[in-house]
Amino acid sequence: MTEFLRVPYELLCESVTGAIHNAGVSLEQAKIEAQVMAEADLLEVPSHGVRMLPGLLSALSENRATAKPKFSVVRELGAICVLDCDNGPGRYASIKAMDAAVQRAKNFGVGVCLARNTTHWGRAHAYASHAAQAGFIGLCTTNAIPTMAIAGAKNRVIGNNPLAIGIPNENPDTPIVLDMAMSQAAVGKVSTWLREGKSAPSNWGIDANGNPTSDTKEILQGAVTPMGEHKGAGMAVMFELLTAALAGSAFTFDILARDTSGIDSTASKIFIALNVDAFIERKDFDERVTTFLTYLKNETTDFNYPSERGWAARDKNLTEGVPLHREIVEQLAAVGIRF
Repeated sequence: MTEFLRVPYELLCESVTGAIHNAGVSLEQAKIEAQVMAEADLLEVPSHGVRMLPGLLSALSENRATAKPKFSVVRELGAICVLDCDNGPGRYASIKAMDAAVQRAKNFGVGVCLARNTTHWGRAHAYASHAAQAGFIGLCTTNAIPTMAIAGAKNRVIGNNPLAIGIPNENPDTPIVLDMAMSQAAVGKVSTWLREGKSAPSNWGIDANGNPTSDTKEILQGAVTPMGEHKGAGMAVMFELLTAALAGSAFTFDILARDTSGIDSTASKIFIALNVDAFIERKDFDERVTTFLTYLKNETTDFNYPSERGWAARDKNLTEGVPLHREIVEQLAAVGIRF
């Protein structure tokens, strides 16, 4: 077997949809869950792609995630709503929450949806991109199970609480999207490097004894470390307060006490949408974005705006097939998906 197998994107989505639907999730929700999951692999970010399917199926079968969630708006004021997601599949819930923010931004210029009782959303990029492709500026963050150490701690004390920001581009299919964990590298990326036999940079994490290590296996048993030291740690703390505290919901240690698997049941997420038309004429905004990106490309030798490489990978992989590492293919086979 070769190191990677290429699978047509539509076939991958169809296969993952079937597995999730067979686990009791409605077809509508299963389709969106599968598309968001498979898109990460399509854009060559396998850390947050279909490798996460077995964990979701396990959580659904054990009722750690809700197969048939009842979504409800529990608070609402003007441009703001609080959405209880009943611990349903996190990708669908996150699309639903960002759509709620976008709808309010259409009416008020800005929209905010605070989603509580959610599960793992996969890749933050998907939701900021979803808003940006609809023509809105999108921002989102979440709290999560503890995976990151901070100054004075020799073990995991907080989630790496990613942030994503999406800016519309003149071409709506290729928005500018920044997605970053507050750690030097996301836990999923450390797992990817372990799978591919790579050693990590020495500042990516610590082992179970709190010592710096470049061994990816030891980092996964220990903790990842913050980007920019106090900067990443401080931002993770603020995002914890912006989600869990504001939602009156589970903090990172509460999520861990409920479940150690990483499905992040009872996590909270915030989604913000800004209506560009409320600030500036759309044509002027598009021109200014293009002007600034052109300036950066002219001033550098190898500049790619955030997500530019991902869109190029998408276009290539839609033709050639989505690359799946052999271990991921084997993990999918174990839950009944074979190509």
